[in-house]
Amino acid sequence: MTRIRELDALRGFAVGGIMLVNTWQHTLKEPRAEVDWAVEALFQSRFYPIFSMLFGISFMLFLRGNSRWALLSRLFWLFCLGLVQHTFYEGEVLTDYAFWGAAVLLPVSFLPGGLPALALGVAGVVVGLGWLGGGAWLIPGLLLVGMGLWRLRLPQWLLAPAFGVAALATVLLMGWWVQTNEWIVYSVAALAGAAAYSLGLLLALRPWPWLTAALEPLGRTALTNYVSGTVVIVLVVPLLNRDPTRWSVVALALATVIAQALLSRWWLARFRYGPLEWIWRCLTWFRRVPNRLESGRDQNRPLPDPGVP
Repeated sequence: MTRIRELDALRGFAVGGIMLVNTWQHTLKEPRAEVDWAVEALFQSRFYPIFSMLFGISFMLFLRGNSRWALLSRLFWLFCLGLVQHTFYEGEVLTDYAFWGAAVLLPVSFLPGGLPALALGVAGVVVGLGWLGGGAWLIPGLLLVGMGLWRLRLPQWLLAPAFGVAALATVLLMGWWVQTNEWIVYSVAALAGAAAYSLGLLLALRPWPWLTAALEPLGRTALTNYVSGTVVIVLVVPLLNRDPTRWSVVALALATVIAQALLSRWWLARFRYGPLEWIWRCLTWFRRVPNRLESGRDQNRPLPDPGVP
C-alpha cells in the first residue's frame, strides 16, 4: 500500500508551523514586539487543529489493514512516549492524542458513514469553545471532524470554494477580534485560519510538485521532528529570552525546520520509517520491524502513521 503524499505534505507543513509557535510560546513576551503580533495574528492556534484532523484521518487509514486491538496497542505506546517527553517538556500533546484517540475515535469508528462522526465532531468543537475554553479541549472534536471528512470523501472541486470561504471568514473574524479582543472570537478565527491554510496548501500542491517534495519528508517523520523540535526549544529558549525583538525565534524555528527537512530526506532515502516512528511501530507489534530499504527503488511504503504534533 502506498502513502498518501498530500497528507504527508500537509503534516509536514504543520510540523514547521508548530515549531515556530511552540518556540514563540516558550519565550518571554515583555515588552511586546512586532514578531509577537505577527505570530499571534497569523500562526498561533492554526497548526494543532490541522494535526488533530490528520490524526483522525490516519486513525481510519490504520484501520484499513489492522485490528482495533492493534490500534489500541499503538495508542498505548504513543501515550507512553508522551509520558517520556513530558519529563522534559510539559507542553507535550502526545498523551492527549493517545487518550482521546482511545476514548473518542475508537467508539465512534463503529458508527457507519461519515456524517455521525462529523456531527459529533462539530458538536465537540462547539462545546470545547463555548464551555471549556478551547485549547486542548478542541482536540477530541477535531479528531472526529477529520474522521468524518475522510469517510465522506468530499469531491475535489470543493477545495477552491471552501478555501475562499475559509480565507474570507479568517479575515473578517480577525478584524472582529482586533475590535473586541474576545478569546472565543480569536479561537474561531484560528480554526478558520487552519482550514484556509490546509485547503490553500492542498490547492498549491498540484501545480507545484516541488512543494510536495519539500514538505513530504517532514510529514513522514512527524513524530521524530516534533519531539526533536521540543528538545531544541528546551535547550535554546534561555538564550532566546535575551532577544527583546524575538526575531531569534523566527531564525531558530526556520533553521530547525530546514535542518529537519534535509535530515528527514536523507534518512528516508535509506529507511522506511523515521527513528521514533520505527520505535513506535516496533513497540506496537512487539517485535523488530524491518526498516532499512534494500535499494533506492524499494516501493514497500507504509500508510501514514497517525499524525502527531
